[in-house]
Amino acid sequence: MTPHLHQRYPELERTLPHIRLGSTPTPVRRLAALDTVGADIWLKDDSAFGDGGWGGNKVRKLEWLLPDALRRGRSTIVTVGGIGTNWGLATALYGREHGLKTVLALIDQPEDEHVRAQVKRLRDSGAELHFTHTKARTVPTVLWLLARNFSGVRPPYFLPAGGSSALGALGYVETALELAAQVEAGALPEPSHIVVPVGSGGTAAGLSLGFRLAGLSTRVVGVVVNDTLRLDEPTLAKLAGRSERLLRKRGARLPENLAPTTNLDIVTEYLGPGYGYPMPEAATAQALSADREQMTLEPVYTAKAMAALLDMNAHGRFGDGPVVYLNTNGPR
Repeated sequence: MTPHLHQRYPELERTLPHIRLGSTPTPVRRLAALDTVGADIWLKDDSAFGDGGWGGNKVRKLEWLLPDALRRGRSTIVTVGGIGTNWGLATALYGREHGLKTVLALIDQPEDEHVRAQVKRLRDSGAELHFTHTKARTVPTVLWLLARNFSGVRPPYFLPAGGSSALGALGYVETALELAAQVEAGALPEPSHIVVPVGSGGTAAGLSLGFRLAGLSTRVVGVVVNDTLRLDEPTLAKLAGRSERLLRKRGARLPENLAPTTNLDIVTEYLGPGYGYPMPEAATAQALSADREQMTLEPVYTAKAMAALLDMNAHGRFGDGPVVYLNTNGPR
């Protein structure tokens, strides 16, 4: 299928390269077994995005980031994440398919069965791993890795955590346009809110801009699950603004005065003790989702976002709704 951004803004075809890594649209369905109180809950299942054994929001971002690295003639990607990073693993796997080497600087996070399995996947991915342990040690290590992997006149292609750059966030500008098309086709009613985990900010920022472009009044509720990065509304507003400016620079004829993040709400009370730490409410949400809706969530991002949604819905925070839960889980 032609990318939605290229459909809507055909002038971007020449200036903004894209590689299709997954199938769209990702499915939507009502989660009737979970919306026993409050607003109706719907699922947009981005765990189904991505070809092969991988889905989730990371792949949507890589559809825009990988072709940019190739366009610039880079052979190596350097990026960062926790030792259980889905982002780093997706970059390594999809980068390898397109001839790109991935170098990862990995920061410690609480270890459990999920994280230990992920470290094994990272070791098997072909990526070059550097365990930096702390955020303070990561910065000089990344600078060293960039210098060490300099190839001729071309430096490595650096990507921030989660791929949350102005370019990477376009994956979720496109997702908002996709959801708007599903609303128009009658697959679901127009949502009053969409709930997403916020680990690096690109998903929420892209959605907020995308809904403005689509003409939907849907509010983006970003559930912060990472306390190692600044992820407040002004920070995500700046990211959405950079994505907007990138689209204009590449030739997209966007409406004026978009104010892309006036539809964004950031909530922080569902983080628990910190990034990667377990939270009883998240474990309950994870079990309920599996038992009642056969939906697989993981404890670091998606279970905490579902816990937030269920609690906020029980307290009437979404009004009449409906509210959409965006499942951004990766491995499947």
